[in-house]
Amino acid sequence: MALALLGGCSHGHHGKKPRPEALAPARLSTIGVNSYLWQASLDTIAFMPIASVDSNGGVIVTDWYVSPVTPNERIKVTITILDTVLRADAVRVSANRQQLGASGWVEVPVRAGTVQKLEETILGHARDLRQASITG
Repeated sequence: MALALLGGCSHGHHGKKPRPEALAPARLSTIGVNSYLWQASLDTIAFMPIASVDSNGGVIVTDWYVSPVTPNERIKVTITILDTVLRADAVRVSANRQQLGASGWVEVPVRAGTVQKLEETILGHARDLRQASITG
């Protein structure tokens, strides 16, 4: 009986290979947001301490990170995944930067291009993850 049920599962395929799109869709979400963007975001900021994550809401907030190269400066990043589809406008990064002054940490502007570079890195890595799931 089990064989008869399994036999019915192959009906209609007739030896056709599934299309790559069927194996790794751009819309992949077992959590509340696109899984490729989520994983790429976590990978991109893996060197930073994480303050909070919300996979259903798609928000990752880091704690303050101080680079050994610039110990008088720190940065905090918030990444928001806005969609279940892998597309350029589905990720938003915001950052806060502070410098250590005589009276403590003082808010200063984030360097030009920092947020854009992080978004591009996340998107590129998400595309690589998707491609790897197609070919892998």
